[in-house]
Amino acid sequence: MQRHKSVEKRVRTSKKANLVNRANRSRIRSTVRKVTEATDKESADNALKEAISVLDKNVKFGTIHKNKAANQKSRLAKLVNKIDK
Repeated sequence: MQRHKSVEKRVRTSKKANLVNRANRSRIRSTVRKVTEATDKESADNALKEAISVLDKNVKFGTIHKNKAANQKSRLAKLVNKIDK
């Protein structure tokens, strides 16, 4: 690694961003898992609302791409709609 001030600062900021992104991705996985494990319609709807919110926030932060979030929201909505039947 080069010994420049800018490189050293970039390493520090990258480590911070890595921690934040890791926490955000973990939160996404947790909320998505809540939706997939929901058994009744009401809890699934509540979990879906929370998951959509978390996905949209992470798109805003730049953690995930907007199309990935859209695909996940669509897949989860289909899953929740199947519970009703």
